[in-house]
Amino acid sequence: MKRLLTFVVVVVLLGWLLFKAAVWWLADQRLAEARDAVESAGVIKRGAISSGIEGRLLLTGASYQDFRLAQPVDIGRAAFDAGSPLHLLTALVDPGNLPPSWSLRVDNLRLVLEATMFRNWVTASGETNPALFAPVCGPDHRQQLGSGDLVRMGVNSISGEALIRQHPGHLYLELTTASTGSLEIQWPGARVNILNPDRMVRAGSEPITVTVRDGGLMRRVAAYCARESSVATDEWTSIVMDAFRQGLSARGFEASGQLLALYRQWLTEGGELTLTLDPAQPVFGVPVRGANQDGAGTLAVNYNGQSVPDVYLRAVEPPEPAVSEQALQPVIPEGEGDLVAGWYPADLTEAERWVGRNVRITLSNDNVVEGRLASVGEQTLEVARIVGGGEIAYPMMIRAIDKFEVWRRGQTQ
Repeated sequence: MKRLLTFVVVVVLLGWLLFKAAVWWLADQRLAEARDAVESAGVIKRGAISSGIEGRLLLTGASYQDFRLAQPVDIGRAAFDAGSPLHLLTALVDPGNLPPSWSLRVDNLRLVLEATMFRNWVTASGETNPALFAPVCGPDHRQQLGSGDLVRMGVNSISGEALIRQHPGHLYLELTTASTGSLEIQWPGARVNILNPDRMVRAGSEPITVTVRDGGLMRRVAAYCARESSVATDEWTSIVMDAFRQGLSARGFEASGQLLALYRQWLTEGGELTLTLDPAQPVFGVPVRGANQDGAGTLAVNYNGQSVPDVYLRAVEPPEPAVSEQALQPVIPEGEGDLVAGWYPADLTEAERWVGRNVRITLSNDNVVEGRLASVGEQTLEVARIVGGGEIAYPMMIRAIDKFEVWRRGQTQ
């Protein structure tokens, strides 16, 4: 009996060690494949690998550095729960054969913010339409809320937890942050397919329920951006709403009155917003009516527990693009007397005193770059431009600069 008990203990111990070793080796192989798959876009640091007999795989101290971002996304702890040891081994052997139910929970998720979050070599996307959901945040009404503004507001990082839970009939996603709110998505009929990087979620045909909570962020944004724009909050809201209408019009759409009122209320008060989006609709799941079509579908919306009716878009003819040269200049009030706002040459050796101001640089190859002077070094300086709702910094060698100008008020020549 003693020998039998000893034999059973040895077998169980060996089985446990073999399971742990197999999970570690398979996880290391799959993560190596993931690193190879994203090597052109970023770098994955896998951290430490461990597992549990209940069918759970743990990663601690992992991170992902996207080449487009200045800071990595740090992952304190990621737990993949397959439901059983067999399902875990099967998923690691063949990632395309995930079990019907599984979950992935990420704790201590953190992204440190900088004034310029995008890498210097990132180029403009070429998007010419006005941004839809990027609030104006500066005296130049083309200047939009960016990471630098969040840092100045005291939001130095985005940290929190993320959860992905796959059920046989639907997909649930949740992102909860400490100071910037939360996001919940209920996606019926959707399944994750990690073997297809371009489309990792196979969508269903049923409506998607999205719940957004701002955690008080929008009130802080409204107060900060109104102050930075040197206007009252009501006037700032009107400026943002005008930009929202122009962005929709440039894309060939017009918002209903209730949609405009809802967006205005969200800008100044925030709160909890629940949307039921239709995947069949072409614009973010929002119903679109024809130019002369009335009584068609509306978006199901609940704002702070109250239903909001008649939320939809209407298709219109987009306007012809016509932008005057004067409109391309920063909107800065002119002084009185002989002080006139405009581009004035400045001494390149004193460029550091103009950090944060709008500058225009002419290079030796006759290229001209305009934007906000982000930083000045011994051999290079960086000019930040607003692209797609964020700032991208362009580095330039000082020796390649022929002309350095600053937008300011000064004496006319």
